[in-house]
Amino acid sequence: MANSNSLPLYERVKHRNTLQKVMEFIILFLLLSLLVYRLLSFNNHGLSWSIAFLCELWFTFSWVITMSNKWILVDHKPYPDRLLQWVPKDELPAVDLFVTTADPELEPPIITVNTVLSLLAVDYPTDKLACYVSDDGCSPITFYSLVEASKFAKLWVPFCKKYSVQVRSPFRYFTNNSTLSGINNTSSMEFKHEWKRVKDEYEQLSSKIEDVVRKSINPSDIIECDFSVFSNVQRNDHPTIIKVVLENKEAHSNRSVPHLVYISREKRPKHPHHAKAGAMNVLTRVSGLMTNAPYMLNVDCDMFVNSPNIILHAMCMLLGSKNENENENAFVQCPQVFCDGLKDDPFGNQMIVWWKYVGQGVSGIQGPFYSGSGCVHTRKVIYGLSPNYVKVEETNAKNLMNGKSADEELLDVFGKEFTKSAADALNGKAVCPDTLTETIEAAYQVAGAGYEHGTQWGKKVGWMYGSSTEDALTGLSIHNKGWRSIVYAPDPPAFLECAPTGGPAVMTQQKRWATGLLEILLSKNCPIFGTLFANLRFRQCLGYFSILSWGISSVLELYYAALPAYSLITNSYFLPKGQEPAYYILAAVFLIYTIYTSSEYLRTGQSIRAWWNNQRMGRIISMSAWLFGFVSVILKLLGISETVFEVTRKDQSTSSDEGTEDTEAGKFTFDQSPVFIPPTTMLFLQLTALATALLGLQPPARDGVESGSLETMCSVLLVVCLLPFLKGLFGSGKYGIPLSTIFKSAVLALFFYTLCRY
Repeated sequence: MANSNSLPLYERVKHRNTLQKVMEFIILFLLLSLLVYRLLSFNNHGLSWSIAFLCELWFTFSWVITMSNKWILVDHKPYPDRLLQWVPKDELPAVDLFVTTADPELEPPIITVNTVLSLLAVDYPTDKLACYVSDDGCSPITFYSLVEASKFAKLWVPFCKKYSVQVRSPFRYFTNNSTLSGINNTSSMEFKHEWKRVKDEYEQLSSKIEDVVRKSINPSDIIECDFSVFSNVQRNDHPTIIKVVLENKEAHSNRSVPHLVYISREKRPKHPHHAKAGAMNVLTRVSGLMTNAPYMLNVDCDMFVNSPNIILHAMCMLLGSKNENENENAFVQCPQVFCDGLKDDPFGNQMIVWWKYVGQGVSGIQGPFYSGSGCVHTRKVIYGLSPNYVKVEETNAKNLMNGKSADEELLDVFGKEFTKSAADALNGKAVCPDTLTETIEAAYQVAGAGYEHGTQWGKKVGWMYGSSTEDALTGLSIHNKGWRSIVYAPDPPAFLECAPTGGPAVMTQQKRWATGLLEILLSKNCPIFGTLFANLRFRQCLGYFSILSWGISSVLELYYAALPAYSLITNSYFLPKGQEPAYYILAAVFLIYTIYTSSEYLRTGQSIRAWWNNQRMGRIISMSAWLFGFVSVILKLLGISETVFEVTRKDQSTSSDEGTEDTEAGKFTFDQSPVFIPPTTMLFLQLTALATALLGLQPPARDGVESGSLETMCSVLLVVCLLPFLKGLFGSGKYGIPLSTIFKSAVLALFFYTLCRY
């Protein structure tokens, strides 16, 4: 029998789908054939033919990248039992837990509380955990909610571990009664008594928080705690506030609870705060002074633990084994999975297929992209080390040195108050103070608004600045150094989060993503430079390019979507006619691509309706949120305006297994945002074009060749894709498109129609 200490702690499993690859090559061949046909026919056609060629050239290039991303799918299987045989449980590495929240209105405190409670209750030694909550909204209500939650945690954490509760978020646990069956001794009177007691306490906790939020009660009037620091503070103008909410002083007790620390970093007007990236760097520095754990798990405030062993599993993949390169993997990324996701994914934001085929596909190259939440990082890597660094001892990190002494280099990179903490982390020393309060004064210093001035935070170390998608930029900088990453998709999912519902929330999220990603592509951080001058693999570069170019894709998709309307209005054509061989190429591409994409949804357990909803939303998002992301970046490059980090509204689901389904939940909603103008304009264009053709108002065809059936079919298909906007024209309230948006869209459509005719 093999020695367990010599066995790997995780297994890398490759999946090869031959049929899928065959279909991908057929589609590529057809796309190339269409491009060749257009090239050979250039002299016989006009402007629309040239525009179609350029768009299809981009689509073909995108398809090549898609094939590269999905070439080899890789999954990972950890072996936690081997890890516990290799490392005693009380010697496991410490992990700092980060939770970020920014707006108590868009991100209700009860959601943050459930996330924090789920983290405190994970199956990992409590003396090895410390939870840090960053409140960029500087809200006394958020702080009050955490204080009250810390009291409940002293019941919740021991209860979860005693009865091996699977779902560690109390809201989910007590509203989803089916989860109770997962406990072995649910029939015991002792369990029933404790369950009822804990449930009552949670309901009291929820009521207290809801009362404070709803009635705007001053928390200092109902709880004995120091709220004076919140007096006369404004969201973007306040000093640093750090509160040790809960300190674990009985680490080895069965009823111990991990540390819990509240942080609201200093903010001053006209001072760059760098949004979430700045908050993450403050969390990194404060935690580095207080606990300095070698690993860090960060989640958004609405992303709670669903698999209590997730940290132990992540350690398997980060620690490796004695027979493997221990320093190869930088972080473990878990896919985004939404709790109580709406049936058939009406807003196309669950990304199940993307994580399955692209996420696991790039795992076969250099590793998945960092998606900003549900990720376990190595602190050394965040501090800028490369995988080929010399084993660090008392000499500090030599690869950070440029002719200076180690202390001078660390001072320049990390700042004065953080030099010793950084040196300890880089040297692999698990050094932390006896009590958290010992470091409060220094923690205030490193959380100050001006601390990063003259350091390399956000440039070479920490979370990177320069993009509203700081996660993708940070992950790219890590991959540029040659590190690998791992996607881990356990069943059940490691984390669950709240899905954005309604049009405005979805558009806000997608616009922020498209803006930040394009900022990276059009900057010095472009992955092409990482391949040429750093250690980013070429296919990994292509993988990054596939997401960084969303904004560019939106412009080309918008042009292509306008071509059917243009052709019908002018009685011209941009697609091959029925008697041309290329007509059958287009038909074959459409048919095979439909089979290819729909089969991916079916293989991941989704319905054909879910496939259609994602295809429809893909077109809507591209010509709205992604387009505005593109415009935002262009305006920034021209020096006209700056991009803004927009927080997505978080709504806690109220459904349960025994509840009733909200029939309005999947309906598209609108607001006054200009992001809805392009799709509404496109709808008017297609309807006008179809009416022009149907009523015989088209001008005489040029050269005797008029628009054909393919142009009409494309126009009809676009109207079907934009059906939510068609319904919105006749809807009311939030389900109706505002009159101002309708008016602006109608004017733009009329302008386009006039240009086409004259």
